[in-house]
Amino acid sequence: MSSSIRSDVSPGPQIRETPGAFPSTPAESDSPPVVSSQLSLSQAVHERRAEYTVPQKIRIKVGTWNVAALSGTEKDIGSWFVDGKGISESLSTLSFDHADKEAHTEDVEDVGHQEARRSKKKPTVPLNDPALTPGGNDIGLYVLGLQEIIDVSSATEALRPYNDPWPGRRWKQAVEDSLPRGYVKVAEQQLVGLFLFIYAAPKIAPTISSVSTTSVGTGLMGYMGNKGAVTTRIVLGETTRLVFINCHLAAGVEDGSLGRRNWDAAQVLKRTKFEPIYNGAGEREESGQSIGDEDFAFWFGDLNYRLEGMPGEDVRRLLMLHTKNEYRQGEKSRRKIDMELAVHDGASDHHSIDTDSTSHSSNHTSILSRYTHTRSSTDTAPTSIASEALDPTSDPGSLQTTLTSLLPHDQLHQQMRQRKAFHDGWREGPINFLPTYKYDVGSVGMYDSSEKKRGPSWCDRILFRTRRDRLAYEENVRAEEAAKKRDQELRSHGVDDPAVNEEDVLFEYDPATDGDENNYNEDVDAEKPDQVTTIAGFEDKIHIEYYTSHQRVLSSDHKPLDAVFTLHYEAVDPDLKAKVHQDVVRELDKAENERRPAVTIVVDHHHDHGDASQQSPSEEGVEFGDVHFDSPATRTVTIANTGRVSATVGFTDRIVSADQADGTAPPWLHIHFDRATNKEITPYESHDVYTLEPGDTANVELTIHVKDMALVRLLNERNATLEDVLVPRIHNGRDHFLPIHATWLPSSFGRSVGSVVKVPEGGIRKSSEGAENERSGWVKWSAPREIFRLTEAVEDLVERAVAEWGMKSGDEKPPWEENCGWPFITKAGFGGEGKDKERLKEQVRYALDNSKPISMAFTVETEAVLRVEAVAESLLTFLTSLEDGVIPEALWADLEKHTIEREEAQKALSNDEEERMQILDILTTSPAHSTSFTFITSMLVKLIQEIISASIDEAANPSQPNLKKELEEAYTSIFSDIIIKAAVPSNSKERRASLGRRRRIIEIFLVGGL
Repeated sequence: MSSSIRSDVSPGPQIRETPGAFPSTPAESDSPPVVSSQLSLSQAVHERRAEYTVPQKIRIKVGTWNVAALSGTEKDIGSWFVDGKGISESLSTLSFDHADKEAHTEDVEDVGHQEARRSKKKPTVPLNDPALTPGGNDIGLYVLGLQEIIDVSSATEALRPYNDPWPGRRWKQAVEDSLPRGYVKVAEQQLVGLFLFIYAAPKIAPTISSVSTTSVGTGLMGYMGNKGAVTTRIVLGETTRLVFINCHLAAGVEDGSLGRRNWDAAQVLKRTKFEPIYNGAGEREESGQSIGDEDFAFWFGDLNYRLEGMPGEDVRRLLMLHTKNEYRQGEKSRRKIDMELAVHDGASDHHSIDTDSTSHSSNHTSILSRYTHTRSSTDTAPTSIASEALDPTSDPGSLQTTLTSLLPHDQLHQQMRQRKAFHDGWREGPINFLPTYKYDVGSVGMYDSSEKKRGPSWCDRILFRTRRDRLAYEENVRAEEAAKKRDQELRSHGVDDPAVNEEDVLFEYDPATDGDENNYNEDVDAEKPDQVTTIAGFEDKIHIEYYTSHQRVLSSDHKPLDAVFTLHYEAVDPDLKAKVHQDVVRELDKAENERRPAVTIVVDHHHDHGDASQQSPSEEGVEFGDVHFDSPATRTVTIANTGRVSATVGFTDRIVSADQADGTAPPWLHIHFDRATNKEITPYESHDVYTLEPGDTANVELTIHVKDMALVRLLNERNATLEDVLVPRIHNGRDHFLPIHATWLPSSFGRSVGSVVKVPEGGIRKSSEGAENERSGWVKWSAPREIFRLTEAVEDLVERAVAEWGMKSGDEKPPWEENCGWPFITKAGFGGEGKDKERLKEQVRYALDNSKPISMAFTVETEAVLRVEAVAESLLTFLTSLEDGVIPEALWADLEKHTIEREEAQKALSNDEEERMQILDILTTSPAHSTSFTFITSMLVKLIQEIISASIDEAANPSQPNLKKELEEAYTSIFSDIIIKAAVPSNSKERRASLGRRRRIIEIFLVGGL
């Protein structure tokens, strides 16, 4: 059958695959985030779940098969598990519904031909066999448990620390190829040879959630995976919890094997842990992580419980009296069975299936003799008597009678009655089929004919339990304990027989009926529909339709077994839930708006002088217009409390991408409130908050200031924008979102020397108007024009400042006498003249970027000293911002290399001029950098000359040589750190030497310039 299976990862956490491992415990950080408003909404919707759930009906098919690690078994999976074939009606007391029984019997391939045709490459079920149980698209949930998909008797496999994936993939493919198109894999889990699959119909799969799979190893050393269980928990329709347990318990009939099976089952119950369940309200459920916290549980697999108290040989022969009739006279298997049955009872060695079977041997020998005699009598009875229909329960030779006589010896039923295993509410459908183990591979009815002649047993089982079953058992236990406690109290008060008076009778005891309340009654316990109150509070019903083996599957020594359950449950309807969700949202909004704080945010939309951008009144957010390098731009936002209660406001962390800085605002934006923070309220997320009373307002200044050079470069290259969204948060109110936008004007600052030697006519700003795509209008300079213009302006302005100062009268010292680094370092440091100087520097940068005269940055009233300081500091800022520097790292490496070689060779140059020429020869390999260097050093020489000439006083200034040296040292110190862009060695000795060489590069040109 062709199929299209979605192999999506099942919803729910991923589980570790180590054999015997517990599921990983989720970290607290993995838990769903708790947001008060959202949680309240989810809770309110969850409380009205009865309004959006609808009755649903689903068929669940549970199958189990021990494939004994035999190849070819996967060929049969579709036939029996999906299609419902391979059932022998004559070897089952279960009634099946099909249209034409006679036609069915005549068309089906007979057992002899089926066994002769068996092949590992094809399905072994009989030809023309119809489906007798529901399958195909009639099943909503397929649950398949396999055992021994690899050889678990191998110590190598049992001790392997990981699962061999190949057998699992082979079985998974076989299952998916057999299922109808569109079925979705919900879960899969492997533990060595155990494998559990769950597939859901297309309409069911989307309604399944909280899937959790885990495994428990109970094999070697009590933890290895050659024995144990794989388990899956799902939630169906957001309401009903289902648990599926596929197990392989301890084998054997030796002393201790039965106890070990019980121990294995107890360990599975104890150690199975699921991931937490989060309900429809987003809350973590307190229960749901263990077996017993579900509404319906299904336990299946090779439980390995045997028949005890009967000789195994007698059981084999008794059952083969039924199976031999499946064959024609003379067929191979018929002859083999007849030969075994012909062995004299007294001469055969009974292979007991229980070490304590001596006391029962005579009884069961008589059962076999009586059955054999009955069969013989029936075969020879007159036609009139033989033709009379007998009730199977009254016919001593019927299959029903045989099964009824064997079931009391089933260990599983005995352990349940004795409350040693599976006694806490677990039950089973009626057993109307032959024991499923152990057959000759390739045989329909030949039980183990090997030397061991293992006794037949119902090893393979499918149990189930409802929440009501478990609660009823727990209630009975509590009642018994209370009664025992009361009995002990009466005895402690001297009442030897507490039940002397009828009024004090705790229990009426009748030895003839002792234990009847625990007797296994399949018809009563399993066939009636059960109404179960689920954990979610709904009334669900479950009913077992079919429970049977597939006797005519020949590829394993176990016969596969399946059961079909019909589950009536309440499921969430997405459309109804959405409608309820909308109703709840409206109700909550209405109630919340009446008591929550409310504010109105008003944005100042004024525009600064020179901004070209315009914003319509309908646009939202804060528009800053044009923004320049190192030029702050401020806008004002007013927050008004328009509600009826006080409002605590502040800015919270923005939603950012991986490449953005987090925080309340981007690094280039500053937020300032016009009031003090509220210290009485603990700031949420460690941010400042401010309280506004009803009718109160707060003014918030938002200032953009771009001065970080890395950001300037990104903006120049159009790899970043000045856009963001601030989040004003109202405590116990709703968040607001305030978009921020500014237009970056390209700047010559922050670029490389190579990128500013070629610019369009009109300055670097023209590049943003499309000129960079029209290279014809660009001009290439020998060096950055900004360096030329700034150095030239510094020379002119220093000369003018010195001249103006000489015309002043008074005792105030000139600035160059206050600081030898003037005009690059002023008395108060960079920017020491306050806002006036910052405004002038901004105008200088504007002139540079727009190819305007620098003189336009000043008014007539601007003092000459302030002018030269503004231009000089702008020059330093420009040189510092150069990405590669005036002397890039590669040029500096060559310069330093020649200097070191000369030092090591102890070869002195004849004079300073020779040293300068050598430096210039290296720099000329990069003309733009060499010319820039020349502009700077020439400017410094002229400044020294101008300042010295202004300081000459033949009568009172004999220290002129000292002034010259101080100026040279000051300028050398300032510019050696700025114009050379190269890393400084970390070693202190090498660092000092490298810094000395840098200074010498500048110093040699200053000394030689005079």
